[in-house]
Amino acid sequence: MSKVICALSVSVDGYITGRDPGVGRGLGDGTMLFDWYFDGDTPSKIFDGFRLSELSAPFFDAQAGRVGASLAGRNTYDDSGWSAGGTPHPTAPLVVLSHRPAPQVNERQTFVTTGIEDAIETAREAAGDKDVALMGGGVLTSALEAGLVDEVILHQVPILLGGGRPFFQELPEHVRLRLLEAVPAPGVTHLHYEVVR
Repeated sequence: MSKVICALSVSVDGYITGRDPGVGRGLGDGTMLFDWYFDGDTPSKIFDGFRLSELSAPFFDAQAGRVGASLAGRNTYDDSGWSAGGTPHPTAPLVVLSHRPAPQVNERQTFVTTGIEDAIETAREAAGDKDVALMGGGVLTSALEAGLVDEVILHQVPILLGGGRPFFQELPEHVRLRLLEAVPAPGVTHLHYEVVR
């Protein structure tokens, strides 16, 4: 069965956006969270235009190559400008968990309004034998609460943003993680964890 993973760039103080993210403003003023996508000399084999460091490229491509579908919350969807039909992954369809209807129908996007369990099941069906990648703190927190997350990958960028959207929202109890791999690279440290059940 496919796994449910989350892999996001995050500041040392735990933010996945800069201050003041929103529709028309993108992910706020925290764009330096993504500089490592373009600061290297090694082209990604998955994402056109990404030029990663020699250390980041194999780690990033190995994780991106596992993704068969992405699942995002509505804030991430709106902030990222995907309403025109875009998706966060070049080949994987996007499932959006939202209480509001889709702005338009698109063949690479599916909206689910009935909760995280149904959204993950829809994403698993779309992913086939590949993994489901969660996008956004709200979706990740809901999936952790439901016991549905297998792995968490932090692309930790050495910056303190002091504000923005947090990676994790408040959880009702502890979630234990086991470190599988740590890859220090220029401008980012890749931390790959397994959720302990």
